[in-house]
Amino acid sequence: MSKTALTGSESNEQEKAARAMKHRRQSFFFTTFLAIALTWVGAASAALPEAWKEALQQAGVPESAVAVAVQEVGATQPMLTHRADEPMNPASVMKLVTTAAALDLLGPDYHWKTEAYLDGTLIDGVLHGNLILKGYGDPKITVEQWQAFMQRLRQAGLAQVTGDLIVDRSLFSLSAHDPSAFDREPLKPYNVGPDALLVSFKAVRFVFAPPPSKKDKKAQVAVEPPLAEIKVPVLPTVNNRRCGDWLDDLKPKFNDKGSVAEVRLRGSYSARCGEREVYVALLDAPHFVHGMFAYYFVEAGGQFSGKVREGKAPEDAPWLAFESLPLSEIVLDINKRSNNVMAQQVFLTLASLQKTPPYTQGAARLAVAEWLKTNKINMDGLFVENGAGLSRDSRVSAQGLLNLLLYAQQAPWGGFFIDTLPLAGVDGTLKHRFHESAAYGRAHLKTGFLENARALAGYVDDAQGRRYAVVILLNHANAKRAAPAMDAIIESVYQGAGRG
Repeated sequence: MSKTALTGSESNEQEKAARAMKHRRQSFFFTTFLAIALTWVGAASAALPEAWKEALQQAGVPESAVAVAVQEVGATQPMLTHRADEPMNPASVMKLVTTAAALDLLGPDYHWKTEAYLDGTLIDGVLHGNLILKGYGDPKITVEQWQAFMQRLRQAGLAQVTGDLIVDRSLFSLSAHDPSAFDREPLKPYNVGPDALLVSFKAVRFVFAPPPSKKDKKAQVAVEPPLAEIKVPVLPTVNNRRCGDWLDDLKPKFNDKGSVAEVRLRGSYSARCGEREVYVALLDAPHFVHGMFAYYFVEAGGQFSGKVREGKAPEDAPWLAFESLPLSEIVLDINKRSNNVMAQQVFLTLASLQKTPPYTQGAARLAVAEWLKTNKINMDGLFVENGAGLSRDSRVSAQGLLNLLLYAQQAPWGGFFIDTLPLAGVDGTLKHRFHESAAYGRAHLKTGFLENARALAGYVDDAQGRRYAVVILLNHANAKRAAPAMDAIIESVYQGAGRG
């Protein structure tokens, strides 16, 4: 799967919010920006500028629900702070902690591996026995990566497996994952849990299209990858109504039993919708891996008809090891597209610095805490639940994040880290924001979206070329209305009124 944005919690909501926000933002910026620029204070203060207060009031958000910290890079003191020491829920901005720690501790060139072991005898390309696959937490085994792995197996001389597929997922020690626990959306790919052998984010792409001929009465449905474990027994009928909520009109029902899944489309599909797609997380992890192996190993010219079971790989050297993409590319996806499960995979990998396998979230937290202490990065009040920010319990202060940003920008990997953050109005989760702002293309900011929580944190290069680290955290029931106010604050930092 190449469209990793669909595994994040923010992307779809960002696009919807952007459309609703656009008409408000145009008038909002013109009416509030001048006042904001004129009331910017040049020294650290516990009070927000009056125009910022007004902007938040228009969003229905009290000052007590907001924390702000702004400091010029290279300066010794913040220019402005407001409730900066108060621990708040940062939503996906927590990914800054995970990715900065990983770049510093593991290095941008760090690679994961996936190992293959032969549980039997290989004679003339035929494995008389089982094939064992052991995962080491690779965050991004896409379909393309998996196909390359299957090709490697074939090139190494494996043509047929007569036995079963044994999967070793023992590297991580985690409590049972409930994909519905966070927001009662168990089929959403962003709710997929971390796994030592995570393949294609355990997500399936369903593609819907009108029939090739008007004589046909059924819509076309493609399942990608076409796993044998997933069935669509009846195709939906076609109508010619206006294309509205096309997915709701299909009335899909997903019956997922873990080992197999059946999708029943009880409604109809409008021919006026053209081609549409949706990603759904189906099957349990072992059976998803089995389906992927059975299909793509055969596609690569191999033969396999066995079942899947869990087990442990031997202690000796693997028959073949497949290497992941580098951490640098993983961090780019995590920060630009706010990929939750990839962030959790990286977070758990940090546990390797604290203990021997199996790795736990607790060990990962200790690794982060030790890293912060060693580098004198004060993040008092920090609680990282899973490294992704997909949590009701995660907490961090604006000052703590500011300290992290100031440390990161001067690190050897700092320039790359800044470039992984969404660029205002251009890409990632900021692609649909800041289009009418003077800060367009001048701010690298990680976004955070949860119900009742919004956040922005990163770097703004002002109109005079000076760089500022900026953190805005907002926890309130009206958080979804606050994006224009937060964007206006970023624009005021860019304009740099009253400084120098």
